[in-house]
Amino acid sequence: MVDKINPAQAAGIYQNMQGMGQAARVTGGDQVSFGNLVKKAAVNSIDTMRAGEKASADAVIGKADLTDVVQAVSAAEVTLQTVVAVRDRMINAYQEIMRMPI
Repeated sequence: MVDKINPAQAAGIYQNMQGMGQAARVTGGDQVSFGNLVKKAAVNSIDTMRAGEKASADAVIGKADLTDVVQAVSAAEVTLQTVVAVRDRMINAYQEIMRMPI
């Protein structure tokens, strides 16, 4: 079953991806390495997950608006799904490399 993503969620994801793409551009002769790009994506993912946890905790004590909580938890869920998909691809790539004859 395919989950539907609302337009606001899609726009937020697109904006996050656009920010990561801009980080890879060459500025002032300094090149951003692939490692730095992955590190930035990981840090952004962790921040999104923490925001979701904080919103959930605020909802439990009654300090958060329900709409904000749902949005933060949905963003955290999409981020987790993305991280798991990237991890699976990396593991598959590693396994393919290990199967290559020397």
